[in-house]
Amino acid sequence: MKIIIAGACTIGTYLAKFLSRNNQDIILIDEDQEKLENISSDYDLMTLNESCTSIKALKEAGVSSADLFIAVTDDESRNVTSCTLAKALGTKKTVAKVDNYEYVDPELQGFFNGLGISSIIYPEMLAAQDINNGLKMSWVRQRWDVHGGALVMLGIKLRETCEVLNQPLKDICGPDDPYHVVAIKRDDETIIPSGNDVLKLYDMAYFMTTKQYIPYVRKVVGKEHYVDVRDVMIMGGGRTAVRAVKTMPEYMNAKIIEIDEARCEQLNNLLDNDSTLVINGDGRDIPLLQDEGLRSTQAFVALTGNAETNILACLTAKRMGVRKTVAMVENIDYVRMAESLDIGTIINKQAIAASHIYQMMLDANVHNVRFLMTANADVAEFIPQEGAKVTRKPVKDLGLPNGVTIGGLVRKGVGFLVSGNTMIEAGDSVMVFCHNVNMKKIENLFN
Repeated sequence: MKIIIAGACTIGTYLAKFLSRNNQDIILIDEDQEKLENISSDYDLMTLNESCTSIKALKEAGVSSADLFIAVTDDESRNVTSCTLAKALGTKKTVAKVDNYEYVDPELQGFFNGLGISSIIYPEMLAAQDINNGLKMSWVRQRWDVHGGALVMLGIKLRETCEVLNQPLKDICGPDDPYHVVAIKRDDETIIPSGNDVLKLYDMAYFMTTKQYIPYVRKVVGKEHYVDVRDVMIMGGGRTAVRAVKTMPEYMNAKIIEIDEARCEQLNNLLDNDSTLVINGDGRDIPLLQDEGLRSTQAFVALTGNAETNILACLTAKRMGVRKTVAMVENIDYVRMAESLDIGTIINKQAIAASHIYQMMLDANVHNVRFLMTANADVAEFIPQEGAKVTRKPVKDLGLPNGVTIGGLVRKGVGFLVSGNTMIEAGDSVMVFCHNVNMKKIENLFN
């Protein structure tokens, strides 16, 4: 597949690295030669030092034969313009990153399609969704609902209170048990487990279950003593914070600590509700945090533009007794460090946007692709066609590649966990986990 990326900024650079791992034909366009040189030497891709709104440059990049054009520069108008031009010149699909929340309104999809833009992404909204999913359960690092919760994936850090440590998975999550462990992150290793694998202390385990059995999973992992989140303190009043607060459940109350006084005035106008309090101050000021009730707050979310500040702030909050902490870490190099410090949920807009765009590379029967950054694994929802290979044999006889497991399926709106004897049917929504496997290979089983 031929993919052209306009913008060697943080998201563009990450996308180029992310997509080149699958041996795609990648061309990266940017006017900053230094940015291009920093990436081209380490990855198998081509670069073009030109403006993405230059018709001559787009033709030189080969947009007429491109399968996907992705515009993720820091300038929203350039992204929209370059996508419109690329589509007019022959590109099959286009994606534009925007900074305006109004543009993601579903009612405007037809309008943007008319401009030649296949998909709009607003990374701050995608990040806010992940933040709120994490806040809904203080004991979960990552949550992903499929089909409105018919199936639920929970990423959980295992502590001493976990009841199912050091036991073979075949003994604790067999065909009749209400959950499956579909992936394990242990130190730097990602495991797609078999029945003989065990859960160990401090593992990050990914459970697949159905909504009614979430309390059961909470019990067996020993997290019943975690209190539910009602009060949230947010450091940093940027766009991500605004979107997170505006989409929070009604039962949550938020305090935003923002150092810039003018921005505080803007926030007060943007967040005109009784459940949000805006405080002008430095989120690194521990006496201020104490005065504002951090010790009695159930969640602390650090969303400044500085990864180091966010990590240190979350560590401080944890030492002051806050159970749930969330840090935005935009510098990919710091993600592993943040994980090792056990600061809680990590939000990276680059990885979130990459997951959304990656879905557009796949066939129409692939939905809801997510990249689990912590586990370095992909999870996607596949819908098999009539007569597909996966519908001909029980799961145990499919010969799935190493590093691939099926976590569950949704049939006629009802979620089911998958065992070796399960027969997948055409039209099922099937959740597939992949580690170090090109998802294109999995598509063949579902076509």
